[in-house]
Amino acid sequence: MDAQGSVVPEAIVILRNSQTGVAIPSQTDSSGIFEYPALPPGNYHIEISRPGFQKLVIDGLRMEVGSTVSKKFELMLGQVSQTVSVTSEAPTIETASVSVGQVINEKTVQEIPLNGRHFVDLGLLIPGTVTPPQNGFLTAPLRGQGSFAFNTAGNREDTTNFMVNGINLNDMSNNQITFQPSINTVSEFKVDNSTFRAEYGRNSGSIVNIATRSGTNQFHGEVFEYIRNNVLDARNLFNYVTTSLNPLNPQDQFRRNNFGASVGGPIVKNHTFFFLSYEGLRHRQGININTLVLSDAERASAQTTGNPTILKLLPLIPPANVNANATTTGIAAFVGSASAPVNLDQGTADISHTFSSNDQLHGYFAIQQDLRSEPTLQAEGQGNHPIPGFGDTRQSRRQIFTLGETHTFSTTVVNEARLGFNRIHILFTPNVLANPADFGINDGVTSPIGLPVIVITAFNMSMGGPQNFPQGRGDTTGVFSDTLSWLHGRHSFKFGGEYRRFYNDVTALDTGALRFADAAQFIMGNANRFQITQGNASDKIAVGAVGVFVQDTFQWKPGLTWELGFRYDWNMTPAEANNRVSVYLPASNSLVRVGTNGVNSMYYDNNKNFEPRVGFAWDPFGDGKTSVRAAYSILTDQPTTGLASALTGNPPFATPVLVNSKDNAITFSNAATFSAGSIAPVTVNPDFRNPYVQDWNFNVQRELPGGVALMVGYFGSKGTHLRIARNVNQPASPTPGATTSRVNAALSPTSPVDPGVKLTNITEADSSSNSSYNALWLTANKRLAHGFQFNASYTYSHSLDYNSLSNNTIVVQDSTNIQGSRGSSDFDARHRFVINWLYELPFHGNRIKDGWQLAAITQWQSGNPVNIVVPDGTFTGVANTVRPDLTGAITYPHTTDRWFDTSVFAFPSAGAPATHFGNLPRNAVDGPTFSNTDFTVQKTTAITESKHLQFRADMFDVFNHPNLGQPGRIAIAGPSPFGKITNTRFAGGDSGSSRQVQFALRLLF
Repeated sequence: MDAQGSVVPEAIVILRNSQTGVAIPSQTDSSGIFEYPALPPGNYHIEISRPGFQKLVIDGLRMEVGSTVSKKFELMLGQVSQTVSVTSEAPTIETASVSVGQVINEKTVQEIPLNGRHFVDLGLLIPGTVTPPQNGFLTAPLRGQGSFAFNTAGNREDTTNFMVNGINLNDMSNNQITFQPSINTVSEFKVDNSTFRAEYGRNSGSIVNIATRSGTNQFHGEVFEYIRNNVLDARNLFNYVTTSLNPLNPQDQFRRNNFGASVGGPIVKNHTFFFLSYEGLRHRQGININTLVLSDAERASAQTTGNPTILKLLPLIPPANVNANATTTGIAAFVGSASAPVNLDQGTADISHTFSSNDQLHGYFAIQQDLRSEPTLQAEGQGNHPIPGFGDTRQSRRQIFTLGETHTFSTTVVNEARLGFNRIHILFTPNVLANPADFGINDGVTSPIGLPVIVITAFNMSMGGPQNFPQGRGDTTGVFSDTLSWLHGRHSFKFGGEYRRFYNDVTALDTGALRFADAAQFIMGNANRFQITQGNASDKIAVGAVGVFVQDTFQWKPGLTWELGFRYDWNMTPAEANNRVSVYLPASNSLVRVGTNGVNSMYYDNNKNFEPRVGFAWDPFGDGKTSVRAAYSILTDQPTTGLASALTGNPPFATPVLVNSKDNAITFSNAATFSAGSIAPVTVNPDFRNPYVQDWNFNVQRELPGGVALMVGYFGSKGTHLRIARNVNQPASPTPGATTSRVNAALSPTSPVDPGVKLTNITEADSSSNSSYNALWLTANKRLAHGFQFNASYTYSHSLDYNSLSNNTIVVQDSTNIQGSRGSSDFDARHRFVINWLYELPFHGNRIKDGWQLAAITQWQSGNPVNIVVPDGTFTGVANTVRPDLTGAITYPHTTDRWFDTSVFAFPSAGAPATHFGNLPRNAVDGPTFSNTDFTVQKTTAITESKHLQFRADMFDVFNHPNLGQPGRIAIAGPSPFGKITNTRFAGGDSGSSRQVQFALRLLF
């Protein structure tokens, strides 16, 4: 516009990337508006000219990933030969979009202290996101690879859509990120976690946009190594200094070397650029083990009893080294460590090329290979305390490829086309490849694939397995998307669509599981539960999805922008290449192979997902310093293929078995015959619907002096048709140990598969769960100025649901009354505060004084809830789900030996079955809080003008605050882990476990 506020049409605009020199011309329309809808992140220079006006030159315009910048420029009367130069300041508040999110810039990505250097952990810095609960699946950090997801804004962990350069990076088996690209290759990182635009679909939780680093007109790169060693670290609280058998217990081993290099630059100046990187990791760690085991007296009793299987298993159980002389079950313990090595290598290649001002091409490829041992993960995920020597080894190769082409048809029409794929091939192999038959275990397995998981319920000790292994899978996702942007007056339209195709190839065997009530029953070899899937539950699953959208950003009035969008998603029903799946049909009490008897698909075809998006952003004072925003959206989730893969374990392809015995009649020698003639199929509700979330917010932003931006807002959501697992063959009127009162005692005599065969549990994946989330978010952000920046947020929230994970694990106590299990989400944290800051010290004068920098991240949140249950599986057919009675107010001594008062819970004696559903609500007990500060000191020294040497020291959990894990939740009478805490929230080496020190050296050029 001109000085009088009138629009200036037909002004010539030239935008130039400051790093690459690539120039893109444009022109203002009749409304004086111009738009660049498809710019890569970076710094830009703009020139605006028109006859009769002085040329306006704007420097330092910053474009961030996934963001929209709206600017007003004023042209002054004069000659074009006259130039007015200004420096653009990055906006601190959002006036151009209703999507709520946060950008983590490159300086923050590269220089704040990240434990493990995993970019997904950056998601924990934004409001609404919580530190992972200890029982998380995808959110639980894996050694060497970090977390594969996060919970944000009340959404489940599998509802995050990770995108690299606009291409999906999710593995549909579990809807997790396929792998984490090296943080050295990440340019910027943005998370939108409320009311995102219609161009984004597939998931309801959040959109994570990752922009990779590209080459520029200058050669640049680095060589680096980060080292860690346990001699520099504090002991984990549960890595005891002494034990009864070892007066000087060694500290758990931790050796970590993370090294690599990168280089980027021009191939053809101003046109073609490259960026290459390599990163390696050599990680050697001892995982702390703290589990109850057999006492010396119980070991002597086992040898006296003479059970041949027990005598062969006994050497695999470590002797107690804490209270070894105890005579009471549940007191003796073993404290030690299990080896968990990780080797990881990955490389990336990035190429960008400008054909002309109208065409730009960008390609990216990354590959990662890793080999790691997980000695405890599977057992811990099932709520058990593992002993060392078991677990599994995993070997994988992961890849991603993205290719994007941007074509400018005119100054008002631009098209972005993208295609790509991501792949993963991974093998899971038990560390103990024993043949159960050699141990006298008759569980139907006669080859050396591993021992069954053996659990002693009284103190939750587990050995053997892991269950459902050996396993392997190869997954490939292909994506094509296209977006057309059209500027038409005050309307900025986007039209587009996406097609995804996912292939999942799985091989799976099962070692099975045996459960014993207590040590006495184990010594005698009498179990009360046996579960196994006999046969090969392999599959070749394929599934497609189509999404289309239209979006209009309408500048209705100066300072008032409406966003109107509509999206349609067709998430197709998965199909197995050979129809190796069967489903249970309740109406006919039949098991039917898909593709026969009129059953043509696994479940309902979800082709009616309509998702409106609407909102406004209002600058009430017209000065760009205040923004009032409100929005509403409907967001649909694509179900994971795990929903379909589970069906390949049904007859006639495999035989799923689950039997309980109230009188402990299952033995090592009769497990297979005891369960013969019965099945426990897995199925999916024929009317299964896609989950969807209604998401809304109202927030106000204000820029304060000093460039600080504040936001206060209310954020809410309601999830509908969320996935939940139910036992649809739960006894109709449960009585202790009942087997005849099930809804269906056997399949119908006319069932196409296994007619008349006895039925036990039928685990059905249903879409009848829901959730709600209500929250207050407060944020304060300051961009880097005068050497200082920070991002801080406080969240007060409450998330409620029936269940919190989308898998086939049953958690409701009564499958006929899932509403009775409504309670706080597993990941609920009522209060959370997080701040990250970075300060360049103002010391100058020589190489010793120059280049000092401090940075830190502090997190604090209230405890996650704990679901107290009894171990019995004979009452409803499902163990660890029935809750006890509450007889008084819950109090909290808050010690590791007694986190809460266990005396107010009424439950059966050890080994006895439950007799009724307890009155204790789900997730009624509060677990420990989480508090952690990571701190770094960094010194950058100039060697030459273009070369710098950087030394840094990172201190994770700098105050050595032990963040406790969840207390034992299995209510068992007598001495047991019930109410006790035996580990930290995360294993040694991970966030908040104990103080750890890391040194790094980087050569930057």
